[in-house]
Amino acid sequence: MTEAQEKQVVQVIADVLNIPAGQVTPDRSPQNVEGWDSVQHLNLVLAIEQAAGIQLDPEEIEEMQSVGGILEVVRRKTA
Repeated sequence: MTEAQEKQVVQVIADVLNIPAGQVTPDRSPQNVEGWDSVQHLNLVLAIEQAAGIQLDPEEIEEMQSVGGILEVVRRKTA
């Protein structure tokens, strides 16, 4: 994943979760982001798939439990 792609994914996360992009750090998760519930997680997955041009498997979606996990999955899918 290029730096530009990573910035795009971070911006998608920020937009979907309605938080500033500067607050999108690898340790952010549903436990410490208000409003990151199961519905927002699905919206997040769909937005990332569209932005990155990828299709995520259920197992990969399950791995996406934090911003760091999301970035790792997207890195693997776009490698």
